[in-house]
Amino acid sequence: MDGTFSCAGGRTVMHGLLVIGGVGPSADVLREKARSMDLIVAADSGLDLAVSAGLTPNLVVGDMDSLSDASLLDRYPPQNVLRFPTDKDETDTEIGLRVMRERGCTDITVAGGGGGRIDHLLGIAALFEREAPPSAWLTDREEIFLVEKEREFEGWEGSTVSVFPVGASASHMSSAGLQWPLDGLEFRRGFAGISNRVTGPRVVIKVGSGKVLVIRSRSDDTERAGPNGAAYRAGPNGAAYRAGPNGAAYRAGDP
Repeated sequence: MDGTFSCAGGRTVMHGLLVIGGVGPSADVLREKARSMDLIVAADSGLDLAVSAGLTPNLVVGDMDSLSDASLLDRYPPQNVLRFPTDKDETDTEIGLRVMRERGCTDITVAGGGGGRIDHLLGIAALFEREAPPSAWLTDREEIFLVEKEREFEGWEGSTVSVFPVGASASHMSSAGLQWPLDGLEFRRGFAGISNRVTGPRVVIKVGSGKVLVIRSRSDDTERAGPNGAAYRAGPNGAAYRAGPNGAAYRAGDP
């Protein structure tokens, strides 16, 4: 196999950062995230994002068809640049994830992918539906985390968060630190908890069955969750449903 780098350090969980094309988090955020990583991989034009943040990836993968300057690859030994044909059955992001898994990474954060084409955004989101998905996805405006069983977040007080089921459904949920608790809710595919609010320095989200994506907005969102502060979730075909007592879904009304 080309490339000599692998996740190392003698730890059970090996952490990797996959930097991809599209709009990503700030240079400061990327550098801070990179400090805790065992392996950093850039996929195609993700190398532009990595270089702009002052990072030196261990590996560069992809077909390199969207890289701004091919001479950037000259900085890396040939064995650390894994080239693939343009016509292929995997996206560059998929290749990056596979390569990192092959090298032992079990906890992978994807950085980049914001803005741009909606099919690309949906393609990245779909990765969380797969076996061995990434653990997190960071764009310029959002932080997206996969929650299986339980996950705790700190420093989010005042933030806007949304919760989406991964797969057919997520149920037996509970939470702490949210204005509208998730306790007892079940989100089936096509439903979600939109624009919840973090009320304290610590958020805990538990999922008894299934998985969820927790999306935190980085922007200073001053919009209210709904009329008079009511909590709304998106239903099938984009219909708005208000979260009522015991998690019952009430249609908010037609536009």
